[in-house]
Amino acid sequence: MTTPLFATRDQTLLDELLRLAAAAGVRPDVAADAAAALRGWAGAGLVLVGADLAAEVARLMPPRRPGVHVVAWGVVPDDLFRAALAVGAESVVGLPASAAWLTETLTDLGDAGPPATTLGVLGGSGGAGATTFAGALAQVAAAGGDRVLAVDADPLGPGLDRVLGLEHVDGVRWEALCQTTGRLSARSLRDAVPRRSGVGVLTWQAHRRGATPPTLQAFAVREALSAGARGHDVVVVDLPRHVDGVVDEVVSRCDRVLLVVSPSVSGTAAAVRTVARFPDRSRLAAVVRGGAVDPDRVGRVLGVPVLATMRDQRGLAESIDLGLGPVRSTRGPLGRAAREVLGLRRPVGAVA
Repeated sequence: MTTPLFATRDQTLLDELLRLAAAAGVRPDVAADAAAALRGWAGAGLVLVGADLAAEVARLMPPRRPGVHVVAWGVVPDDLFRAALAVGAESVVGLPASAAWLTETLTDLGDAGPPATTLGVLGGSGGAGATTFAGALAQVAAAGGDRVLAVDADPLGPGLDRVLGLEHVDGVRWEALCQTTGRLSARSLRDAVPRRSGVGVLTWQAHRRGATPPTLQAFAVREALSAGARGHDVVVVDLPRHVDGVVDEVVSRCDRVLLVVSPSVSGTAAAVRTVARFPDRSRLAAVVRGGAVDPDRVGRVLGVPVLATMRDQRGLAESIDLGLGPVRSTRGPLGRAAREVLGLRRPVGAVA
């Protein structure tokens, strides 16, 4: 389902589509008539129907499916929209005006693979270390060979870019994404965010200057998480402790939400209240700070499984201040806990 289908007899249009496909790094199937288009219709990752064949394809009443677009060269005639509706197209695309959008769409198709694992990390109480553990997950996943995106959804937190040593690396941050509209391609996001050693980070910059960061926009979050999942193997989201509609949507997109718990009386009590926010706890699990803690007991109190425990890591503040991130070696407490959560069993060495 990663091969696009181009259905057209218009050689000028076909040449342009083939050029865009080559730029995107994908190799399409080409159908020169409606019958051939119908044979490849269901199995194609994306279907582009030329304006010259749209009415002919419509007469064959192809099955409805996502990812169908009608493409015209030059001016789009008014009657083409009727044919596009009949074939179930999502849009009518005019070339060369929409060449950039179409290239990004084809690029996403080339990037298509198994969906990323999306992990949300949430502090059970203030100061539990959720942002630090989110950074550790990102570093360890990247050390294991995964393409990783770390997403900072907490504007009042310490900043994932600072924790990962990327605060001075140029790249797109939330402020820019919240000012844009439209579809965000996986490659565009992957290339635009600050990145180092296999980890990209999407975070804030306004609060570094003492200003109040803008509120997350639902459309920007939706596009960023969708593009991140298409273009990466692992997405780690640092979640805020406050609740609103945008946060609820982020949580709904997580395969698992990890609650970082400080096992003091006050920390556990706060974590119990945090767990109560989740009517569906099937994706909720805990990571407990403190090596001398009985994880089963903590799990019983919280009502969720404990995936890992970890001692405090010596030299953590120094490592972050030096821009090395929280994990210098995957054999340390943070690294081992992150490996347990990620399910990494192959040996990995020191993080570059």
